[in-house]
Amino acid sequence: MRLVGPNGEQVGIVRVEDALRLAAEADLDLVEVAPMAKPPVAKLMDFGKFKYEAALKAREARKNQVNTVIKEIKLRPKIDPHDYGTKKGHVERFLKGGDKVKVTIMFRGREQSRPELGFRLLQRLAEDVLELGTVESAPKQDGRNMIMVLAPTKKKSEAMAEQRRARTSSGPTTSADAGAADQPAAAEPQEAPQAAPTPAE
Repeated sequence: MRLVGPNGEQVGIVRVEDALRLAAEADLDLVEVAPMAKPPVAKLMDFGKFKYEAALKAREARKNQVNTVIKEIKLRPKIDPHDYGTKKGHVERFLKGGDKVKVTIMFRGREQSRPELGFRLLQRLAEDVLELGTVESAPKQDGRNMIMVLAPTKKKSEAMAEQRRARTSSGPTTSADAGAADQPAAAEPQEAPQAAPTPAE
């Protein structure tokens, strides 16, 4: 088999018995990393440490994985202006967070004969949040409801990165400012004695 050392160095082609002896002498494990190669490739390593580091990498990858979430907001065709402002605020918050928003207009009774009311409301909402999101799925009638899907202009990963930066920058900045504010106060008493002897001379 072709043997690779613990630091990636090429040991060369050795017998299995010799590889096992070298592993025992170095207090390491002999791990076959490329069984299909000719000859097979094995590496001297601490297998427990290798598994631990692989688990850490997998956990970090899962943490950075982005799941697209579709939030839903429901409106009525004759919504009150104040309620509309509140719902619009929710839509803006979702889009800023990098999530898609499914906006549903619910028609009841005679409202079903006036689909243009819902269409105009959805158009108005799309225009109001134009800077944060775009219309991914145009308004369409679905039974008693009319549905539109808005997609954020920023990707979820970018939105999350911005939120992390905002959190980290707000903390250290205040402590740095406090430290900077302390330094001049400590430096002033030192400058005063240096300036005082000059007139006396």
